[in-house]
Amino acid sequence: MWKQNLMLGAAFVSANALADVRYADAPVTGVEPIVETVAHVEPKEHCWFEEVPERVVAQSATTPLVGALIGGAIGNAMGHKKRNKQVGAVVGALLGGSIAADIQRQGERVESNRRVRRQVCEVVDETTYRREVTGYLVTYEYAGQTYQARMRQRPGDHVRVRVTVGPA
Repeated sequence: MWKQNLMLGAAFVSANALADVRYADAPVTGVEPIVETVAHVEPKEHCWFEEVPERVVAQSATTPLVGALIGGAIGNAMGHKKRNKQVGAVVGALLGGSIAADIQRQGERVESNRRVRRQVCEVVDETTYRREVTGYLVTYEYAGQTYQARMRQRPGDHVRVRVTVGPA
């Protein structure tokens, strides 16, 4: 059975191998542009002015220093041995300073009663729609038959066609 399938497959391949491919010119009998609405998206920057409360930055070294001192004292008090007290004091000072700096950052931006104008910009996509020719519906004749094909470019007076001849 498999030998028969193999022979049938070989006959099919050899028939395709015998097929003759040629090219010919066919006269164009009609060209109709295909017009479609095409969306074009373009990023655009839009800017405007706003009045906003003025922000004043208050900076002081006191808060982190006080936090470091308090943290160091707590860390020193928690240690039992001399070495533990030193390590605890350093760790406590670092943590206290960090916490105090965070507290200061939260309170350093203070809004005043004054208002200032500032420019605000944002980028938005603007979509425009245009009617464009996206291809051509080409009608041509070959061997007494009429055919149509969609093509990207406008053809000339003739189109090239592929003609395949093989056993039926």
